[in-house]
Amino acid sequence: MDVRFVNPVLDSIVNVLSTMASMTPEPGQLSLKQGSQALGVVTGIIDFKGSQAHVSTAISFSKPVVLEITERMLRTRPDDVNDIVEDLVGEISNMMAGGAKGKLEQEGYDFDLTLPSVITGENHEVQHRATGTIILLPFKTEVGEFFVEVCSG
Repeated sequence: MDVRFVNPVLDSIVNVLSTMASMTPEPGQLSLKQGSQALGVVTGIIDFKGSQAHVSTAISFSKPVVLEITERMLRTRPDDVNDIVEDLVGEISNMMAGGAKGKLEQEGYDFDLTLPSVITGENHEVQHRATGTIILLPFKTEVGEFFVEVCSG
């Protein structure tokens, strides 16, 4: 795993949530993820594909965090994860990937982004389409945690 792929993703998700949801997530300790079980109830997955590398990213939100983000961004608070929340997680994944792609282009990488996929439910699986080590970074917010995964061979 090349840390050059990790930092742009992490910086971008912090920027997206602080700008769009007035939320300042605090990063925790990086670790290697074992297994494929998601650590949240809704996950957005998006890939960066290029001739130099294939990187897969996932953002997995706990229910309290994703409902708070939904309320802050859309001015409505659903009772549970629904289609609106799923669409928002897809958009957050897009914004995060777009920001990270811009930073990676400055480093000389050329990536195409896949459309985001969103998976929901307790104990769902995250299947990265890139192969390799999965770096896991937890983030804390005032209402709970969410997790970012970056996988690259």
